[in-house]
Amino acid sequence: MSTLTLTHAVHDSTTMLRRNLRHAVRYPAVGLGSAMTPILMLLLFVYAFGDSIGSSLGAGTGGGGRDAYLEYLTPGIIVMGVAAGAMSTSIAVCSDMTEGIINRFRTMNITRSSFMTGHVTGSVIQTMLCLCLVLAVALAVGFRPDASPLEWLAAAGLLGAVAFAVTWLSAALGLISKTVESASNKPLLVQFLPFLGSAFVPADSMAPGLRWFAEHQPFTPMTETLRGLLTGSEIGADGWTSLAWCAGIGLVGYVWSRSLFNSTTQR
Repeated sequence: MSTLTLTHAVHDSTTMLRRNLRHAVRYPAVGLGSAMTPILMLLLFVYAFGDSIGSSLGAGTGGGGRDAYLEYLTPGIIVMGVAAGAMSTSIAVCSDMTEGIINRFRTMNITRSSFMTGHVTGSVIQTMLCLCLVLAVALAVGFRPDASPLEWLAAAGLLGAVAFAVTWLSAALGLISKTVESASNKPLLVQFLPFLGSAFVPADSMAPGLRWFAEHQPFTPMTETLRGLLTGSEIGADGWTSLAWCAGIGLVGYVWSRSLFNSTTQR
């Protein structure tokens, strides 16, 4: 790719990113909805079940109780917030593909890749801002992480990688959807996976079959890595496993999205 072509692609992608961010500002309900779900789950589980579940966690999380469960739960809720952002990405992509704007873009001298790049980058930015809101609520109700500045930086990098991977997959789900309603339903599996991991309870406390699934699905190592960075628990190989999952999911989502978009816009 020549320097001129690359400059053109970057300029077009920036324009599309600005367009998507303006949409997010004008219609904040979708973006805030991605933050409200994990926030409500945090408050529900901490105040309704925190004492009983926290007491079973024992000395491994500081002696049990609601405070111990808040410390355990918050990293899982933050990862859940990344998954919750999948719906808004899918809806936004499907909306553009079905409401005719893409036909107008075809007549304009813009780089083809800029459409998806703008959507994905804008969605990642929105997701990271929503995670800041989730973290702020967790801090307000008593979450006290002991991460160093370097660990906070690593945690932000991990969440950015997870958001980037999930967003590309969500974009593909939006492209295969015929209506906005179906686009809002297809990411439900992605949103549900953190429930079947170690976000709410340790995997080793689950029934054997569910435990095996929890230990081998992508959101468990992501949650355990973030938990280790923020609260000092053991990370082990989960960090590398998380990055491998992010790379795999992101690559599949990117290739799938690009193939779908090219085949759609060439009709």
